[in-house]
Amino acid sequence: MSSQNQSQGQTQVPSLDALLNSGRKEEVFASIKVSLHNCLSETNLQLTVPGLKSKTRGKVRDIYDSGDYLVLVTTDRQSAFDRILASIPFKGQVLNETSLWWFNRTRHMIPSAVLSVPDKNVTIAKKCSVFPVEFVVRGFVTGSTETSLWTVYKNGVRNYCGNVFPNGLVKNQKLTANILTPTTKAEDHDVP
Repeated sequence: MSSQNQSQGQTQVPSLDALLNSGRKEEVFASIKVSLHNCLSETNLQLTVPGLKSKTRGKVRDIYDSGDYLVLVTTDRQSAFDRILASIPFKGQVLNETSLWWFNRTRHMIPSAVLSVPDKNVTIAKKCSVFPVEFVVRGFVTGSTETSLWTVYKNGVRNYCGNVFPNGLVKNQKLTANILTPTTKAEDHDVP
Protein backbone atom coordinates (compact mmCIF):
# COMPACT_ATOMS: atom_id res chain seq x y z
CA MET A 1 0.00 0.00 0.00
CA SER A 2 1.30 3.47 -0.79
CA SER A 3 2.16 5.87 2.00
CA GLN A 4 -0.45 8.24 0.55
CA ASN A 5 -3.22 5.68 1.17
CA GLN A 6 -1.93 4.97 4.68
CA SER A 7 -1.80 8.68 5.49
CA GLN A 8 -5.45 9.04 4.45
CA GLY A 9 -6.43 6.54 7.15
CA GLN A 10 -7.26 3.67 4.81
CA THR A 11 -6.93 0.22 6.33
CA GLN A 12 -4.75 -2.29 4.54
CA VAL A 13 -6.80 -5.32 3.52
CA PRO A 14 -4.86 -8.58 3.82
CA SER A 15 -4.39 -10.52 0.62
CA LEU A 16 -6.18 -13.83 0.12
CA ASP A 17 -2.79 -15.53 0.29
CA ALA A 18 -2.07 -13.90 3.67
CA LEU A 19 -5.47 -14.99 5.02
CA LEU A 20 -5.02 -18.56 3.82
CA ASN A 21 -1.57 -18.77 5.42
CA SER A 22 -2.72 -17.25 8.72
CA GLY A 23 -4.57 -20.32 9.93
CA ARG A 24 -7.94 -18.90 8.76
CA LYS A 25 -8.19 -21.08 5.66
CA GLU A 26 -11.42 -22.84 6.67
CA GLU A 27 -13.03 -19.53 7.67
CA VAL A 28 -12.09 -17.99 4.32
CA PHE A 29 -13.43 -20.96 2.34
CA ALA A 30 -16.66 -21.02 4.36
CA SER A 31 -17.16 -17.30 3.76
CA ILE A 32 -16.62 -17.72 0.02
CA LYS A 33 -19.11 -20.62 -0.14
CA VAL A 34 -21.76 -18.57 1.68
CA SER A 35 -21.18 -15.59 -0.63
CA LEU A 36 -21.60 -17.74 -3.73
CA HIS A 37 -25.21 -18.44 -2.74
CA ASN A 38 -26.04 -14.73 -2.49
CA CYS A 39 -27.16 -14.12 -6.06
CA LEU A 40 -29.27 -11.09 -6.93
CA SER A 41 -31.86 -12.79 -9.13
CA GLU A 42 -34.97 -10.76 -8.34
CA THR A 43 -35.63 -7.25 -7.06
CA ASN A 44 -38.72 -5.60 -5.61
CA LEU A 45 -37.69 -1.99 -4.99
CA GLN A 46 -41.25 -0.81 -5.63
CA LEU A 47 -42.12 -2.26 -2.21
CA THR A 48 -39.55 -0.22 -0.30
CA VAL A 49 -38.61 2.84 -2.39
CA PRO A 50 -41.26 5.58 -2.55
CA GLY A 51 -41.98 7.17 -5.92
CA LEU A 52 -41.26 4.24 -8.19
CA LYS A 53 -44.11 4.03 -10.69
CA SER A 54 -43.49 0.74 -12.47
CA LYS A 55 -41.06 -2.12 -12.93
CA THR A 56 -39.89 -3.65 -16.19
CA ARG A 57 -38.10 -6.97 -15.88
CA GLY A 58 -35.56 -7.55 -18.61
CA LYS A 59 -33.42 -10.62 -19.15
CA VAL A 60 -30.68 -9.19 -16.92
CA ARG A 61 -31.84 -5.79 -15.61
CA ASP A 62 -34.83 -4.75 -13.54
CA ILE A 63 -35.77 -1.19 -14.52
CA TYR A 64 -37.86 1.01 -12.24
CA ASP A 65 -39.55 4.16 -13.54
CA SER A 66 -39.63 7.16 -11.22
CA GLY A 67 -40.87 9.79 -13.67
CA ASP A 68 -37.89 11.66 -15.13
CA TYR A 69 -35.41 9.04 -13.92
CA LEU A 70 -34.88 5.31 -14.15
CA VAL A 71 -33.40 3.05 -11.52
CA LEU A 72 -31.57 0.25 -13.33
CA VAL A 73 -30.67 -2.77 -11.20
CA THR A 74 -28.24 -5.12 -12.90
CA THR A 75 -28.98 -8.57 -11.51
CA ASP A 76 -26.89 -11.74 -11.53
CA ARG A 77 -29.22 -13.39 -14.07
CA GLN A 78 -27.35 -15.02 -16.96
CA SER A 79 -29.01 -14.73 -20.35
CA ALA A 80 -28.14 -16.56 -23.55
CA PHE A 81 -30.14 -17.53 -26.62
CA ASP A 82 -32.74 -14.92 -25.59
CA ARG A 83 -33.63 -16.61 -22.30
CA ILE A 84 -32.51 -16.62 -18.68
CA LEU A 85 -30.37 -19.65 -17.88
CA ALA A 86 -29.14 -19.20 -14.30
CA SER A 87 -27.76 -16.71 -11.80
CA ILE A 88 -24.04 -16.17 -11.29
CA PRO A 89 -22.77 -14.52 -8.09
CA PHE A 90 -21.46 -10.96 -8.61
CA LYS A 91 -22.20 -11.00 -12.36
CA GLY A 92 -24.48 -7.98 -12.02
CA GLN A 93 -21.82 -5.95 -10.25
CA VAL A 94 -19.23 -6.78 -12.90
CA LEU A 95 -21.64 -5.99 -15.75
CA ASN A 96 -22.79 -2.70 -14.20
CA GLU A 97 -19.23 -1.59 -13.45
CA THR A 98 -18.13 -2.56 -16.98
CA SER A 99 -20.95 -0.44 -18.44
CA LEU A 100 -19.95 2.48 -16.23
CA TRP A 101 -16.31 2.11 -17.30
CA TRP A 102 -17.37 2.40 -20.94
CA PHE A 103 -19.69 5.35 -20.25
CA ASN A 104 -16.78 7.15 -18.59
CA ARG A 105 -14.37 6.13 -21.33
CA THR A 106 -16.63 7.54 -24.10
CA ARG A 107 -18.04 10.63 -22.38
CA HIS A 108 -15.80 12.92 -24.45
CA MET A 109 -17.59 11.60 -27.57
CA ILE A 110 -21.18 11.35 -26.43
CA PRO A 111 -23.03 12.29 -23.24
CA SER A 112 -24.51 9.55 -21.13
CA ALA A 113 -27.74 9.34 -19.16
CA VAL A 114 -25.95 8.14 -16.00
CA LEU A 115 -26.59 10.38 -12.99
CA SER A 116 -25.34 8.30 -10.07
CA VAL A 117 -24.34 4.85 -8.92
CA PRO A 118 -25.57 4.31 -5.34
CA ASP A 119 -24.62 0.62 -5.37
CA LYS A 120 -22.40 -1.65 -7.47
CA ASN A 121 -25.54 -3.19 -9.02
CA VAL A 122 -27.53 0.05 -9.41
CA THR A 123 -27.40 2.94 -11.87
CA ILE A 124 -29.73 5.92 -11.72
CA ALA A 125 -30.14 7.48 -15.14
CA LYS A 126 -32.12 10.17 -16.91
CA LYS A 127 -35.06 8.79 -18.84
CA CYS A 128 -34.26 8.85 -22.55
CA SER A 129 -35.92 7.68 -25.72
CA VAL A 130 -34.68 4.17 -26.39
CA PHE A 131 -33.17 3.34 -29.75
CA PRO A 132 -33.67 -0.45 -29.54
CA VAL A 133 -30.63 -1.57 -31.51
CA GLU A 134 -27.69 -3.76 -30.54
CA PHE A 135 -24.45 -3.56 -32.49
CA VAL A 136 -22.75 -6.95 -32.73
CA VAL A 137 -19.13 -6.96 -33.92
CA ARG A 138 -18.10 -10.29 -35.40
CA GLY A 139 -14.63 -11.55 -36.25
CA PHE A 140 -15.36 -15.20 -37.03
CA VAL A 141 -17.84 -17.27 -39.04
CA THR A 142 -19.20 -19.07 -36.00
CA GLY A 143 -22.17 -19.57 -33.71
CA SER A 144 -25.19 -21.81 -33.29
CA THR A 145 -28.19 -19.50 -32.82
CA GLU A 146 -30.54 -18.63 -35.68
CA THR A 147 -28.92 -15.17 -35.97
CA SER A 148 -25.31 -16.39 -35.77
CA LEU A 149 -23.09 -15.81 -38.77
CA TRP A 150 -22.35 -19.52 -39.27
CA THR A 151 -26.04 -20.47 -39.16
CA VAL A 152 -27.08 -17.97 -41.82
CA TYR A 153 -23.98 -18.67 -43.95
CA LYS A 154 -24.45 -22.48 -43.96
CA ASN A 155 -28.08 -21.85 -45.02
CA GLY A 156 -26.82 -20.13 -48.17
CA VAL A 157 -27.03 -16.46 -47.17
CA ARG A 158 -24.10 -14.53 -48.69
CA ASN A 159 -25.30 -10.99 -47.95
CA TYR A 160 -26.00 -10.59 -44.23
CA CYS A 161 -26.69 -7.22 -42.62
CA GLY A 162 -25.02 -5.50 -45.57
CA ASN A 163 -21.90 -7.68 -45.42
CA VAL A 164 -21.12 -9.78 -48.51
CA PHE A 165 -19.39 -13.15 -48.02
CA PRO A 166 -17.69 -15.37 -50.61
CA ASN A 167 -18.46 -19.05 -51.07
CA GLY A 168 -16.15 -21.54 -49.37
CA LEU A 169 -15.96 -20.16 -45.82
CA VAL A 170 -15.81 -22.80 -43.08
CA LYS A 171 -17.15 -22.84 -39.52
CA ASN A 172 -15.01 -20.88 -37.04
CA GLN A 173 -12.97 -19.26 -39.83
CA LYS A 174 -11.50 -15.87 -38.97
CA LEU A 175 -12.84 -13.06 -41.14
CA THR A 176 -10.34 -10.83 -42.95
CA ALA A 177 -11.79 -7.86 -41.02
CA ASN A 178 -14.32 -7.47 -38.24
CA ILE A 179 -17.88 -6.80 -39.39
CA LEU A 180 -20.89 -5.13 -37.83
CA THR A 181 -24.25 -6.96 -37.73
CA PRO A 182 -26.81 -4.72 -36.01
CA THR A 183 -29.96 -6.23 -34.53
CA THR A 184 -33.14 -4.75 -33.18
CA LYS A 185 -33.91 -5.51 -29.54
CA ALA A 186 -37.27 -7.22 -29.95
CA GLU A 187 -39.36 -8.28 -26.94
CA ASP A 188 -38.96 -12.02 -27.48
CA HIS A 189 -35.63 -12.18 -29.30
CA ASP A 190 -33.16 -10.03 -31.23
CA VAL A 191 -33.85 -9.56 -34.96
CA PRO A 192 -31.07 -8.83 -37.52
